[in-house]
Amino acid sequence: MLPAVAAQVDRLVSLGATAPLTAEELRIAAKDLPDRPGLLVVAGAAPSVLAPLLRRGDKAGFVVTDMTDAEDFAPLPDVAVPDAPVYLVEGLDRGDHLANRSPDEAYPELARTGRTPLLLTEGVQWVLQDPGALARNACFMTIGSRLRRRNGRLDARTPALWISNGTGRDGRERRDAPKVGWCWAGNRHTWLGFASATARTP
Repeated sequence: MLPAVAAQVDRLVSLGATAPLTAEELRIAAKDLPDRPGLLVVAGAAPSVLAPLLRRGDKAGFVVTDMTDAEDFAPLPDVAVPDAPVYLVEGLDRGDHLANRSPDEAYPELARTGRTPLLLTEGVQWVLQDPGALARNACFMTIGSRLRRRNGRLDARTPALWISNGTGRDGRERRDAPKVGWCWAGNRHTWLGFASATARTP
């Protein structure tokens, strides 16, 4: 469960995770947010910078080695993001009920129900504030963010957050660590939901 916005601000300041804002700029901007439950999101926060600050027990988070372009994943055209330094993401849901669907299948279903898919940076900031948002066999994708190639077509990767098993290039020392990675847009996974929200409010 997410703490109050003021407590979320304090956590980001204590972690040194306020960029691209200074701590003082964040405190000032956050005062204008609605006084209701939601996730405080710092616009422009870099997933690769925040990922190592994620924690699960004593394990630090990380970005997979073949996702060096994490910062290039941008909002899809129909995902409306406020033009503001900070905003509130309301009505968060991990999307467990959509598990075992592919991103290509889940995206229109979210739209049909009036929900907006989370961005990668929003998902990382959610887990930063609420580590319990990731659980074994119940993690999530953030399909509001996609990478567009030079030819204009979307890259087939879709970003996700889950818990490492410590296999392959992750390394055994990273077992149980929060992990920022990707899955193919056409693939299904029984353990990945599709995180979404009802609104983004500046």
